This record gives sequence, C-alpha cells and structure tokens, in this order.
Amino acid sequence: MSENERDFTIKSYLDFLAEKKLMGSKCKNCNATYVPVRKLCTKCNTANMEWIEMSGKGKLAAFTSITVGTPFFVEKGYGRNKPYCFSVIKLDEGPMVSGQLIGVDESKPETIKIETPVKAIFLETELKGETRVDLGFEPV
Repeated sequence: MSENERDFTIKSYLDFLAEKKLMGSKCKNCNATYVPVRKLCTKCNTANMEWIEMSGKGKLAAFTSITVGTPFFVEKGYGRNKPYCFSVIKLDEGPMVSGQLIGVDESKPETIKIETPVKAIFLETELKGETRVDLGFEPV
C-alpha cells in the first residue's frame, strides 16, 4: 500500500514505524506539520492533509530518567538499577515527538543536555514471537 492510500490514523503511523519510516501529516493549505499524524489541521481547521516523511533529525527538548517503568520496560530489563530515558524531541521540520532516548548515561541525568542534536532510530523488540518497532532517538 502506498503512502497516499493510507488513512491518517495512529495505526498507519505505527505501520510506518514498523517499516522504519518516521511519517507525519502536512496540511496542504497552511503547511503545518504533525507527528504523530493528524487527520485535521488544528491551525486552519481543514482535512486537506498529505503524508510527509520526516528526516528524523532534531534536538532534545525535554527528558526524564525513569527507574520504575511500565511492565514492557521492566520486561526489557529496566528498573531501579538500570533506568531508561523518555524524551521529547523537536524535529527539524517543526513538530515535537516523544521516544526513548538511548546512547546517554541514564543513571546520570545531569550529564544529558537540552538542545543536544539527535537522530531517530527504530528500536526492535521481540515480544511474544512478534517484532515490535518503537521510535527512539540517540545523540549525533
């Protein structure tokens, strides 16, 4: 299925992530860009949207180091002695998106700097015989 044939839904967004593509929607009227995807432009209130592939490049806008995680992260081995970082990234194209921050010392959050340039990566996890792909970021 081509990009133009897919509905502007979170399922389509996640399907693109599984294909290792970071996709968003862009308003054809005012050029506002959204990640994750939106069916309706909140800036000009139109449904005249198109798919756009993001570069995956951006800067760290916010993060937190988490020591008590969800069951999914606990199953991946994270916990009190091995924290993980959840981040918010301002993409070069404008929108902000969240994902796991890797390639940093999660146990020393004071060493992680806001505005650090990052790039998107696609994190694969085997879960009950299926491969799950999540969005992550690492410093460049």
